[in-house]
Amino acid sequence: MVGTMVALPPFIRPTRMSKRSARPAGRPPAGDEVVLDAPDDRLSPALVAAGRGEYRAAADLLATTRTGGEWENHDRYVRHLAAFARSRPEWFASWRAATPAKPDALLVEAQLAVDRAWPSPARAELLREVSPLITAAARADDRDPVPWRIALDHARGSRAGHRYFEELWEAAVRRAPHHYGCHVAALRYLASFRPGSHGACFDFAERAAQDAPADSLVQALPARAAFGCLTDGRGHGIPRARLDAAADRALTLSARFPAADPWAAQVRNKLLYVLLRLHRWEDARAELSRIGPYATSFPWERFSEDPLGHFLRLREHLLTAGSRPVPAGLMALVSTPGAALGKRGGHARAGDH
Repeated sequence: MVGTMVALPPFIRPTRMSKRSARPAGRPPAGDEVVLDAPDDRLSPALVAAGRGEYRAAADLLATTRTGGEWENHDRYVRHLAAFARSRPEWFASWRAATPAKPDALLVEAQLAVDRAWPSPARAELLREVSPLITAAARADDRDPVPWRIALDHARGSRAGHRYFEELWEAAVRRAPHHYGCHVAALRYLASFRPGSHGACFDFAERAAQDAPADSLVQALPARAAFGCLTDGRGHGIPRARLDAAADRALTLSARFPAADPWAAQVRNKLLYVLLRLHRWEDARAELSRIGPYATSFPWERFSEDPLGHFLRLREHLLTAGSRPVPAGLMALVSTPGAALGKRGGHARAGDH
């Protein structure tokens, strides 16, 4: 690694991920068929059961992904279940009461505690009180990298020092060298540790992607760094060629997944934003086809309180333009003040992650 992460260890060996089943590709879905943050076919039954106050399906799902080493799925399901517990706490309270020391219940509790503290103006102070929960989750199953991803997020939110963060990072990558969630956490820490240091973010993301397997979500990490540049109004430039290379790498990864795959939706929605900001209209239309009916809140919630409606308006502009110039209304949906980008071959401005 280079820049502000010179002490980070090299990646060691691949951790491959399983792919989820996909909706068959076809015509673009109608607007009323598009859904926001749709759960996949494994998570959905667990959420339905939790809505009835039953926790066993969620517990079984997390136990299966943990024992099978499906760390990308494990992490994603922890996040979704914690979000559901935040609004519907009864089922989770029953789970914690029945199995207080189980690794997966501890993990969801740690994620839930971080999520609750994050919006507060007193975030740093509140997060320091959460540390024992994260420690308990990490000790419950020493193989699991997800508690360490939560610890990395926690360190950023509590404004922990660089040396401490590096210790957490080393522990995380020992468990899963190519875990996407841990890499995103490290990228976001880099961005917050030295605001505007997009060169360091790109150095980190590009090296991680070069070391990762071709089907690893880490291949999309440079595009995540590009997203940070394109949403920042501070004016720190990254060469346009570097932004295009990041988008190209993510496009190659996206093409490995079936079209209209809910599992790949998060990567594809962020990539769509990057492609639009780079004025790569044909690539954006192709990626929109791969997205199918699966919109995600992020990144569209950055631009509207109605992320689904925002996505649908953007999609309509892009699809109806055809071979004509893309209307100004589309760019108004994705532009950030002070972050305008020139045509292909120019330079970009920078942003947070």
